[in-house]
Amino acid sequence: MRQLFHSLTLTAITGILVFGLTACQPGNNQSSPEEIRIGVIAPITGSIPNVGKSTVEAAEMAAAEINENGGLAVGGKQYQIVLLVEDNEDKPETAVAAAEKLINQQNVAAIIGPQASRNAIPVSRIAENSKIPMISPWSTNPETTLEKHYVFRVAFLDPFQGQVMARFIFEELNATKAAVLYDVASPYNSGIAEIFKQVFEGAGGSVTAFETYTTGETDFARQLTEIKDSGAEVLFLPNYENEVPAQAEQARELGINIPIIGSDSWGTIPAESRAALEGSYFSTHYASDIAEEPARTFIQNYIQAYGHVPDDVAALTYDAFGLLFKAIQSQASSDPEAIRTGLAATESYVGVTGTMQYSGSGDPIKSAVILKVVNGEFIFYKLATP
Repeated sequence: MRQLFHSLTLTAITGILVFGLTACQPGNNQSSPEEIRIGVIAPITGSIPNVGKSTVEAAEMAAAEINENGGLAVGGKQYQIVLLVEDNEDKPETAVAAAEKLINQQNVAAIIGPQASRNAIPVSRIAENSKIPMISPWSTNPETTLEKHYVFRVAFLDPFQGQVMARFIFEELNATKAAVLYDVASPYNSGIAEIFKQVFEGAGGSVTAFETYTTGETDFARQLTEIKDSGAEVLFLPNYENEVPAQAEQARELGINIPIIGSDSWGTIPAESRAALEGSYFSTHYASDIAEEPARTFIQNYIQAYGHVPDDVAALTYDAFGLLFKAIQSQASSDPEAIRTGLAATESYVGVTGTMQYSGSGDPIKSAVILKVVNGEFIFYKLATP
């Protein structure tokens, strides 16, 4: 499978990416009676390629497990899973174009992704208007599913995550003054920053610096100087894998030695980029070092397939496929409307990232975990329940 992902990445760079674990002939955009076509939208290139890599690896594995066992049993018949993967380049406009292609040209029954909220939000509108079920594994911004009937997720929401980290600062770090540095142009970053500020101040804390930047900036000296002078006791960085290491490194260089905390977007930061984050904490969706079933088997199989431990994006993507397969089987149909009905009727799903409870919306109620960076590794620190 590792060789297969390499070919996928090369194909994505040329502009079109179609992958099936069964035969998928070029130019044939109609599903055969024996297959179910699922679209996957991932940032294979662009600013967060580790997210794309994890997405495709987990999608491959989920489909392979079904196909290698004869297919998905639906209404007494076996169906092969065909993945049609599109690279959104971590750009909203590319993500929208990918969704329109998958729906209008490739005739997919459902879409997994996009991951980042800045891409998931615009695509969710396309899916909703087209009446094609969409499951975003990693998007935590409430707007992704807000007032939508065809859009679902497997991640917790930012309001919960903001509450978790605000409570953590008070209870674990004994701090009452916090500073925030965030990307004002990105819905995920800005959304969780605003929620954190509201919750933290509502609980009696003080946000002494609330500093912004825009996507693509690399020099944070001005904002970090304001933070240093603000008297903050902790620094919150709810930003992405391509931004946080540089922000933490620049903070340390300026003499900012207060604890740094983060959010679930930290989960894909590579080990070689974690030096300045040593001792930091962040909230996320699962902890591989304390895994129980079914997570333990998933991790073992993933390591066997790809040679490394799956991150939270991979785990969430795998759960998204499991949720989708359950919905299809519950309705004995892969018709998009039937899938939506099956997803909407799901009350509980036990996945790799824990138990998800659904109660009339596309948003699950589930626990979070807080991890600590220890010797460059992400280590379980604490469970946070709703």
